[in-house]
Amino acid sequence: MMTIRAANGCSSVLRSPPPPPLRALRRLCFCPRAGTPRASSLAAAAAAALRCERTSSGHGGGGARRYCVHSLVESVIEEIRESRRRRHTCSASKMALTSSGELLEDKLVNRALQKGLLLEFKKDSEKVLLAVTQRPDGKKNWMVSDQNGVTSSIKPQQITFIVPGVENFDQKEISDFLQRAEDNLDPTLLEFAWVELLEKNKSVTAEELAEMIFGSSEPLESYCAHLFLSKDEIYFTVLEAKGSRRIYGPRPAAQVEEQMRRKLAREAAEKEIEEFVQLLTSAKLMPFPAKPRKSSWLTEEKIRKKIESLECYAIDACKNDEQRKLAGVILKAMGLTKTASSAMNLLVDIGYFPVHVNLDLLKLNIPTVHSEELISAAEILLSQSVDIDETERKDLTDLKVYAIDVDEADELDDALSATRLLDGRIKVWIHVADPARFVRPGSIVDREAMKRGTSIFLPTATYPMFPEKLAMEGMSLKQGEVCNAVSVSVVLHSDGSIAEFAVDNSIIKPTYMLTYESASELIHLNLEEEIELKILSEAAALRLRWRRQQGAIDTATLETRIKVPDPDEPEPEIKLYVEDQADPAMRLVSEMMILCGEVIASYGSQNNIPLPYRGQPQSNIDVSAFSHLPEGPVRSSALVRIMRAAEFDFGKPIRHGILGIPGYVQFTSPIRRYMDLLAHYQLKAFLQGESLPFSAGQLEGIASTVNMNARLAKKICNTSLRYWILEFLRRQPKEKKYHALILRFIKDRIAALLLVEVGLQASAWVSLGKDIGDEIVVRVEESHPRDDFLSLKEVI
Repeated sequence: MMTIRAANGCSSVLRSPPPPPLRALRRLCFCPRAGTPRASSLAAAAAAALRCERTSSGHGGGGARRYCVHSLVESVIEEIRESRRRRHTCSASKMALTSSGELLEDKLVNRALQKGLLLEFKKDSEKVLLAVTQRPDGKKNWMVSDQNGVTSSIKPQQITFIVPGVENFDQKEISDFLQRAEDNLDPTLLEFAWVELLEKNKSVTAEELAEMIFGSSEPLESYCAHLFLSKDEIYFTVLEAKGSRRIYGPRPAAQVEEQMRRKLAREAAEKEIEEFVQLLTSAKLMPFPAKPRKSSWLTEEKIRKKIESLECYAIDACKNDEQRKLAGVILKAMGLTKTASSAMNLLVDIGYFPVHVNLDLLKLNIPTVHSEELISAAEILLSQSVDIDETERKDLTDLKVYAIDVDEADELDDALSATRLLDGRIKVWIHVADPARFVRPGSIVDREAMKRGTSIFLPTATYPMFPEKLAMEGMSLKQGEVCNAVSVSVVLHSDGSIAEFAVDNSIIKPTYMLTYESASELIHLNLEEEIELKILSEAAALRLRWRRQQGAIDTATLETRIKVPDPDEPEPEIKLYVEDQADPAMRLVSEMMILCGEVIASYGSQNNIPLPYRGQPQSNIDVSAFSHLPEGPVRSSALVRIMRAAEFDFGKPIRHGILGIPGYVQFTSPIRRYMDLLAHYQLKAFLQGESLPFSAGQLEGIASTVNMNARLAKKICNTSLRYWILEFLRRQPKEKKYHALILRFIKDRIAALLLVEVGLQASAWVSLGKDIGDEIVVRVEESHPRDDFLSLKEVI
């Protein structure tokens, strides 16, 4: 027995000059309550022995006195042995002999439930309570009253321990019982017991452990022993279990050492979490301008690891279970639910994320900056590249050149010129920026552009396909400066069809940089000095009429643009523009871009050049079936819903039914779209008389990756635009009214609407008597951009 071993150890100490370890002896002979008189008397005897030893050694009493003291201690030990032998003898009738002669009691027999028992049960996965049984509840369940005074029904499998030796326990005394149990818990006792049991390779029940360390298996001592064992993660493990009964065995020493190491590591980690939670709480309480910068959370390794786990949790991009678990622990410590939105809101509250963070950019891992290596390569191209087409470029600097785009455009890919020939026909030029003059297929700059697939234009920022300096200073067309270009010239028949065309490397000098608004105003003014713009507008009208005769389908609608200059501010300014695609300037530019695409397709076909030919078969659309719908957004919405997806062919042109042309290649945005750049690579090589860089099969392989990235970019643009429109609506006065066109009915009287003032499609219930194409007035009831939720109500 452990008490014997420890006492023998004390007797050896008594034979040496220093005073004995009193604390150890007292602890080992300690009985928690006076309710165990036998143990109490043993403790008194041990104390007497110690007092005797102290007196003897204080007077230099020599060997005789020490021998007397030693004998007294031995008598205490003998009494302990005798008391335990008596208890073992009393219980011998209930025990059986094993083959080795060891007594073995059936330790796993569960006590039958009856009224007045004191038991412990699991309330939930984390909470354990003490309760007194009251009455049966059905065949197996029991009604119990717990330590909090709550009466509930529990299942047998919820019971974790039945306190032995208790009958008719008063529920009001549970709190006092618990307090006395907590007062008696000294973790070092369990370690001594483990040493003893490990040496003898013996297992124990809670009652047996109580006998061992307290000298009694009374209710309080048995429950204390149960608490020791059930909460222990170091010294003991469950060997067998049946119902609420458990048999525990000592872990091997090596395993205990490992468990101890893990415990220390866990405690250190918990301390780190506690300190991190304090940092988070402090940052949450700070006013917005005073909150720590994002970079400050990333300087220290331990903090960076935790903040990154929260970021990954917020965007559902945890790299492993460990990172996911760490984020969950932090959220729980902060009193938050373990959800992505909780993590996101926490990161916003501490200033790590701006209020209007674009989670899609993070979730999809969209690159928003270029590497230093790429920027260096781009600067070398700017400073050292040679224009191999310089001697072959056609000088078109005498033409008046109009570049028309949105007012915040950073990269200008295209510009237009026009003149009227002596025979009355119109000749137009579509001048396209020449990035292939700098970038070669397979170069580091080209590979990064291919990986991105497109520039991304968001309300909050632009993420260019090429490094900004290269795109802006080298590739982009600039007003009043001589610029390299690829110019597509087209002569039109009087009906708008193509009479002749040419494709040339060129130099141009853009005359005007116009916004769509200013270009439309100039067209409307019909100024004599801007006759070229009038000719362009006339050419666009001819082309539109001709394409409609070829079966083109007009899908012009409202288009929304938003600019947010300071997106990191909690309440940034939102600049919203709604443009009608049927606007004269927008029609002009659109028609010229389509014309250029048709010419490039024809040029590629004539010269057997593999290109990304784009088509859209539309053999089943009867436009006349939609003639009853108002022309514009309502009719366009109905037509778009039944259109088939675009198709590609890389060897020959395919008809583009929506545009009403025999073939089409996107060519006019090579700084912004990689598919356009591919077409430039092919045509430039052909014009230079060199072998083409890509076969049709290679183009198809590249296109599959590029188009996938382009679709992701489009999704991000659309969701970001919608977010900021909803944020714009959220800020408007509640009484503000909006005009809405009924596009279609979704179900019963729930209709799809187009909010005219903001260019947003939404849905709402509309009153009887309203039909598709009608305009109604609505009011915004609720707008929650983060949840993509908008509630509208018709104003009747």
